[in-house]
Amino acid sequence: MDSKDTPDINVATMLALRQEPDAAALIAERLKVKDMGPADHIRTKHEVKTFVDSGDAKSAEELLRHARERRALNQTVAAKLTQQRAQRIDN
Repeated sequence: MDSKDTPDINVATMLALRQEPDAAALIAERLKVKDMGPADHIRTKHEVKTFVDSGDAKSAEELLRHARERRALNQTVAAKLTQQRAQRIDN
């Protein structure tokens, strides 16, 4: 995982945050779900809730991987849309 993607979250941090009273919100914030598209935001928040309920290290690893992939996809789509808009303006 790139350190620039999730600089302050890893499996150990997620397991520790799971004990906090507002664990789902804290983990979602650190995963930067607001940087994702609406559907990915919701999917990730559901995965966070599942992780908080289970507390499984394997589910934490999967959650981190999915969040990273969703953010990367969202950034790629946003870049393509920006490029297409710029092309339309130039024409």
